[in-house]
Amino acid sequence: MPRYRIHVEYDGTPFVGWQRQADWAGESVQGLIETAIFHFTHERVTLKGAGRTDAGVHATGQVAHFDLAAPVRPGTIRDAANVHLRPWPVTIVDAEAVGDDFDARFSARRRHYVYRIFDRRAPPTLDRHLVWHVPKRLDAEAMHAAARRLLGHHDFTTFRSTHCQSASPMKTLDRLDVVRAGDEIRVLTDARSFLHNQVRSMVGSLRKVGDGSWTADDIAAALKAADRTACGPVAPAAGLCLVQVDY
Repeated sequence: MPRYRIHVEYDGTPFVGWQRQADWAGESVQGLIETAIFHFTHERVTLKGAGRTDAGVHATGQVAHFDLAAPVRPGTIRDAANVHLRPWPVTIVDAEAVGDDFDARFSARRRHYVYRIFDRRAPPTLDRHLVWHVPKRLDAEAMHAAARRLLGHHDFTTFRSTHCQSASPMKTLDRLDVVRAGDEIRVLTDARSFLHNQVRSMVGSLRKVGDGSWTADDIAAALKAADRTACGPVAPAAGLCLVQVDY
């Protein structure tokens, strides 16, 4: 069976997340793309994504794969799927044929996320569904210094959702940078894989450093505690975007 890899971008605002839900509770990105593919191939496919983004989380670099019984030109997959995805905010950027040993999830070597905080007093207009609005100027330099304390291989239980299904809380965080761009703070992070809600949990705790209520030592202590109750408030989904997956 021919296998295809697709590059997907989407605004996660109207979706229950990437993953199709067993008990239908709203539209998922996975479900919409599977239905779009059925419309022009008349085949029921199961799409497997590199990252199972939560409700409200966005992507410009999601990757997924699926198998078909008969070959189809990759350009046709891209163009036909996009026709059937309208008017939903989901786009197949490109498609390509790959070997049957490619797996969008398990072949991934690194995942890159960006979290955007908009810390102007006045709320954003055009990007209001794409950022976390914090109406108080944050100290990005202090946040960056505190973020250094989370780098490396650790037990990230503190920054892990209680619903996380990962077998182990041990993860290696390769990058966690905090940079300012005008009225926006961007938290850039990458790792081979993340725990459920790990990025949003780390950002929520770093925000407390930004507003002066925590220090870098508090971040280190929260990590060492390996206790979910030591985490700061979890940052909202709107600011998070999966921007790239490396293979």
